[in-house]
Amino acid sequence: MEIITAVKGFKDILAPETDTWRHIETTALDVFRTFGFSEIRVPLVEKTELFRRGIGESTDIVEKEMYTFIDRGDESLTLRPEATASVIRAYLEHGLPTAESITKLFTIGPMFRRERPQKGRYRQFHQIDVEVLGPDAPQIDAELILMLMHFLGRLGCEQLSLQINSLGCAQCRPVFREAVVRYLSAGKDGLCPDCLRRLDTNPLRVFDCKVEQCGEVIANAPLLLGFLCPPCADHFTKLQACLNLFSVPFRVNPKMVRGLDYYTRTAFEVTTQSSGAQNAILGGGRYDHLVRDLGGPDVSGIGFAIGIERLAALMPEGKTYGAPGPRLFIAALGDRAVESGFTLCNRLRIQGIPVEIDYAGRSLKSQMKRADKMQSSFALIVGDREIEENSALLRNMHTGTQDKVALDDVDAIITILAR
Repeated sequence: MEIITAVKGFKDILAPETDTWRHIETTALDVFRTFGFSEIRVPLVEKTELFRRGIGESTDIVEKEMYTFIDRGDESLTLRPEATASVIRAYLEHGLPTAESITKLFTIGPMFRRERPQKGRYRQFHQIDVEVLGPDAPQIDAELILMLMHFLGRLGCEQLSLQINSLGCAQCRPVFREAVVRYLSAGKDGLCPDCLRRLDTNPLRVFDCKVEQCGEVIANAPLLLGFLCPPCADHFTKLQACLNLFSVPFRVNPKMVRGLDYYTRTAFEVTTQSSGAQNAILGGGRYDHLVRDLGGPDVSGIGFAIGIERLAALMPEGKTYGAPGPRLFIAALGDRAVESGFTLCNRLRIQGIPVEIDYAGRSLKSQMKRADKMQSSFALIVGDREIEENSALLRNMHTGTQDKVALDDVDAIITILAR
């Protein structure tokens, strides 16, 4: 019978990769809690309307990539393609705007987009998502970016580049949009089909196009920084001053845009050159009206999302994050030894000692090979004679030294294992 394989674009995560992921997640938990963030866990499935309103009808995600289906109650549901809209839905549904003037939340979990599977990109992917809801002060933006760079530093990520930009607001961006449309319309013969469509729906997304011919067209296009209104310009200047205060290196990239409609003012990306090509590993930005657009009060917000798959690929090579091998391996020879070893093994585990045992009744040589392969620190050999004498030799697998121990004296065994 043919083996059933995973769905295309979906991937199993096995050890030691799971150990790396766990290290990333526990480091995130430690850093984010230090900066005052609380964890939230949101459903995998949401009403489709949440993402249509939250992400934007004209985005590639909503138009092409969402996993949407009609359930048995004739309701349109979608596997979440990103977390921000879900977090804000929960923020509003549970009355959090009235509880605190500022709310700091993070969530970790899978997202779903039907993109073309390629290296480092899957249809089920995993993200760390962080959101701050409340004040729109530039210090909040700087604090979030500072926490982000500190987190990446804790993980040992290298060759990173922080890029920032301002996307303006509802007052200044429409003027810029008109200037961009006029400019691109004059050279639209050089645009790819996707950018021709974006010209009518979301012209700022042309700046994010990776097609070479489009890059040539936008090379001399107007830049948003030249159209910022005084409040947006002041906000961006103060953000840079706050980052400089903590010596956070950054580069202003006036052509950087974000892929979702809701972003305003601050936008940022972190890229890496460690794999040869320069690739974005995360992005984020401010969204000052998304909460209002989803039916809530006019509360400002800012956040970012990190792809765990991409982040795991940046972890220092040669470093392992899993637990070391078992502290003890019990080599049991014979039925009585297996019975006695079973009792001892699990008594030690309950005491917090990692122990493994072989129940298959293989030869001593085979069991010692397995103990060595598992990198066990100690091995305890138990046979019929040892059962009769209630004693056995506890061998240090690194030094070769041995200690005689009583099989029923768990405390003595623990003392030796703790050396």
